[in-house]
Parts: sequence; structure tokens; C-alpha cells
Amino acid sequence: MGAFRKTLLFVGGSVLVVGALGAAIIGTSSSAAPFARIDESSNNGKYAVRLPPLESVPPRQKQLESLRSYSQEQNSLDILVIGGGATGSGVALDAALRGLSVGLVERDDFASGTSSRSTKLIHGGVRYLEKAFFNLDPKQLGLVFEALHERAIMLRQAPHLTHPLPTILPCYQWWEVPFYWVGLKFYDAIAAMGHGSLYLSKYYSSAEARRLFPTLSPLRADKKPLRGAIVYFDGQMNDARVNVSVALTAALYGAAVANHTEVTGLLKNSKNGKVNGARVRDRLTGEEFDIHARVVVNAAGPFSDYIHHMVNPTSSDIIAPSSGVHVTLPSYYSPDGMGLIVPKTKDGRVVFMLPWLGSTIAGTTDSSTEITELPQPHEDEIAFILEAIRDYLNVQVRREDVKSAWSGIRPLARDPRAKDTQNILRDHLVFASPEGLVTVAGGKWTTYRRMAEDTVDKAIQVGQLKPQDSCKTPYVQLIGSHSWDPSYFTFLVQNYRRLKYTVSKSMSPSIGELDIDCAKHLSTSYGDQAYKVCELAQQGWGKRLVHGYPVLEAEIVYCAQNEYCFTAADFLARRCRLAFLDAEAANQALPRVVEILGDIYDWSSRKREEELEQGRRFLASFLGGRTEPRLKQVT
Repeated sequence: MGAFRKTLLFVGGSVLVVGALGAAIIGTSSSAAPFARIDESSNNGKYAVRLPPLESVPPRQKQLESLRSYSQEQNSLDILVIGGGATGSGVALDAALRGLSVGLVERDDFASGTSSRSTKLIHGGVRYLEKAFFNLDPKQLGLVFEALHERAIMLRQAPHLTHPLPTILPCYQWWEVPFYWVGLKFYDAIAAMGHGSLYLSKYYSSAEARRLFPTLSPLRADKKPLRGAIVYFDGQMNDARVNVSVALTAALYGAAVANHTEVTGLLKNSKNGKVNGARVRDRLTGEEFDIHARVVVNAAGPFSDYIHHMVNPTSSDIIAPSSGVHVTLPSYYSPDGMGLIVPKTKDGRVVFMLPWLGSTIAGTTDSSTEITELPQPHEDEIAFILEAIRDYLNVQVRREDVKSAWSGIRPLARDPRAKDTQNILRDHLVFASPEGLVTVAGGKWTTYRRMAEDTVDKAIQVGQLKPQDSCKTPYVQLIGSHSWDPSYFTFLVQNYRRLKYTVSKSMSPSIGELDIDCAKHLSTSYGDQAYKVCELAQQGWGKRLVHGYPVLEAEIVYCAQNEYCFTAADFLARRCRLAFLDAEAANQALPRVVEILGDIYDWSSRKREEELEQGRRFLASFLGGRTEPRLKQVT
């Protein structure tokens, strides 16, 4: 009975028979409804989210057929979203939940831009709180309040991809202890007011702080002794997988989403000049077709101006791009489960050092940059991050310890309606052009859902749309969340085995248990869908992709079948995150990834060589920094 209890808990009502080598679905219980969620604060079911009409995401070809069905002006989508980052995918999910017909196109992959290159934090913004007090700026305070409210929603939406993270703030001067203690207590209070409280911040003595964070230096570089530390809580996420999950959940609710599909031009109504669709090109096949929509939403992130200028080439730029660089270091730099914040570097910036997926990441910078499809960090930005954490650690901080380094372009926004066009907003901006193009820009990862809600509200207004329901995204759970439990990995370990192909593709005689680290990785990457990966591992795809990491070959097959994964970069960067964790390991895995994807998609030998070359070029951007002078810091 114990095995059946676990099965019922984890597979959302499916009744499984567990055998020697795994599990098979033999029936479904109607008492447990997967994909349904009711807000826990409600007793009357007022906030119930309707079940999605689909049990699995449609294949890409079906999604493209759906989009092609709107090629005539008399048959239009309600909303067409351009951009498959966090905000664009959030718009598609929000609109689909409101009963609107919605399509989404992304020129590369979901989360291929800024949304996969964040600090991985779900946070209110401690530095905004400081600015609110010192500048007497209520807008900054409002940003913190909104972000802390959204933080709580994100942690509920995808519990397998997010979690609370304690962060230690070391104090090396006496005045810092009461200053930061009071500030972080106020941070706690704001979170509680927005129903987003996690755990309360707490002061620790210097000895206690070093027990919590062993690599914390007792003396800062300027020889000031550690006086104590404040530990506070924010959230952490697997950013790209959250983004992909938002897009997949939108597809489950009926949105037609297509990655690797770029917009080549906007369509206009011949009578009133209003934007009513887009010309798109499938980058995998080269096919072009029109998609008509009552409202087109520009959620292209750093490339929003490119879309905006299709309507009016002489319009002012909206985006003020800022470079955010991060590096990945070995796990011993930080304890598992606790981060470090450097509240003020020598030039006044904030740097985080955080445990993430078995490694340590550190960043970020905030410098003006040019907009490119494949941003690469400058070597002096990498050096700046290492120097900033070196001042606070008793471990030798070495450039050769950097396993991966990446740059993301933050699409900070300028309000085109403001007289002062140099005024860069830290909040998000939603506006409609005279031609009816709705653009969303700015903001931050944590508030993606609120940005999407505001954007759909604006689209409904501009297109005079008639939604069937109000916004439901605060109460929906993302794919993989519905039956997941923190102990789900134990179910995988106890009920699945790994079979491996030999070189001749015959079954290896050795049958091994699913390793605990692999089970934990699968559980926290795929949630309650991880059993599907395990089933593939039992069919011969159970080999680790590369030594030292818990990624299985079965994940490539699963992502190709279920997550719109079509290129090696799709998998290595946005599905398993290996490119961000260890660029050299990703390079070692690249040929096998191409081989498996090539077999799935029946690639020619020429296509495989092209994919290998593109993969190497992509991964090269994670291996080292540029050396030419960079632009000045953003203020």
C-alpha cells in the first residue's frame, strides 16, 4: 500500500503497477484532477482555474498549422505575441486562461535571450528599498511591494523549479549591523503586507556567520573585522526552465506557440492603417506565411525596438540595453543552500554569490551595451565580479575556477511619451502605438506575471476583445507542479532503473538503479513529469550525458518529444542548463546531443555538421570574455 500511496500522490491520480524495472500506467482515478488548482486562501473555490483542454502539448507541426489557419484577415486571432521570453510566454498564458485565442512566435527558443541569463533570484530588490529611503521615492517602494507579492506567486506556481533561499549579508563595520537589520526587517514587513512572507531575517554573530558560511572571511580586504551578519530570505529559480514551463502551460491551455519562428514584417489594415498581424518565417524549414490578429503584442525584450520600428521607422528607441554578466564557480565557493550579497562594491553596485544546481554563480554587472543576438561578457567584467567577491572570502578566488561566464541584456525601458527620453525606468512599461501595436518593456523577471497581466489588459482595451474570464494567472500552476512533492525523487529512485545502450545499440547487460543525484535532478527539473524521463531511461537512454553531472541522455529524447527542443543549444542551454554550469562539459556533450537529436529528426550528415558548428559557436560565448573596451556603467 505504501507504494500505491506514493504513486497516487505523485502521478496526479494515475494508478500505477510497479514492477521490477519500473512502472506502467493502468488506470486513472477521477478523484484527483491533475492541472487543477484552487487558491489555498479561498474556501469557496472562487479562484478555481479550469482544467486545460489538452493533456499534452501539441507537436510543433500542429501548432504551426493552427497559426497558418489565421492567414486570412477575416479569420483572426485575438492576440498574437511576438517574443517567447518570460513576459511574452506569460502574456500567452494569461490570454489563454481568459478564453482568448492567442498565438506566440519566437525567433529563437523560449528563454533564449535575457530570460535564461538572469541572477536566478525571485526577489523584491533590496537595493530598491535602500533607494526608496534615501531618495524619498515612493515609486521605488512600490516596486519592492509589487515584486515581493509576485515572489510569493512564483514560488507557488512552480515549486519544483523555485525555492526560498537564505542570503547572508556580512557586516564589517558596527554601524552596518543596525542599519541593515532595520532595513531587512522593513523588507520582511513589506513582504508580509503583500501576503508574500517567507521567513524572518535574523542577526548572527561573526562566529555564527562563519559557521553558516564557512568561506566568509573574518577580515575584509581593507582589514576591517567581521562584526556579524544578517540573514534574510528571497527566492531562487531555474529561470529558463520556468520560462519554458510557462510556454508549455500556455500550450496546454490552447495557445498556439512556436519557437524558431521569426517575424519578418507587420501587417496593416488597408483601410485604417492599424497593425493586424505579422508575416513570419519558420527558421527550421524556411516557410513563410501570414498570421492575422486583432491585437499584436510586442514582447521581444531587447529587440522590441526592431519590432516597434517596423511600424514607425522614425520613432524613438524604447530600450536602454544594460549588460548583466555572471560567472559560474565550483560549489565549494558557497555552502549548499545559502547565498551571499555584497551590498556595495567599490563603485556602488551589488554583487550576489549564490549556490545554483550544484555550482556557485556570482554576478552581476550593470553596464551599457550594444544589442546582439549572442552577447558575450567582457573580460574586465569577469575580473570585476571576481574582485568583488574576493574581498569577502577566505578562499583563493582564481580566474581559472570560472567554469562558465555569460552575459544577458536587460531591456530597461524609456517611456516614449515622456519629455525626458533619457529617464530610464526600473518599472515595466506597457503602451499602444497610434497604429495599435501593444509593446511591453522593462521590468524584471520576478514581476513577469504582473507585466503579462497589464499587457493583456491593454490588448483587450485596444482590440475591444471579449474575454470569457478575468485574469487567473495568480492561481494557476505550471506544468510539472500539480502532483509534485519535495520527496518525489524517492519515488523515482525506488521504482525506476537505468538501461544503457552499448556502442552497437544493443542493451547493456548491466541494469543499475537510478542514482540519487540523477533522481533529484529530474525531480527538480521536470516535476511530476520526471517519471516520463525515467521511462525513457529504462528503454536504453539511461547513460549520463557527461561525467560529473546528473544529466541523462533520456532527457534529450523527452525534451524533443515534449518541450519543443530542436537544436543542441535548446537542450544544453535552456533544458538541462549545462552550458551555464560548465561550458567545457557542454562542449564534450555536444556531439552526443547532436547525434540523438539527429536520429530523432532524421537530420542529414550535412545538417548534423552544421548543428555541431552552430553549437560550438554558441558555447564559445560561455568560455571566455571579450577584451575590447566596454561601455560605461548604467546609472
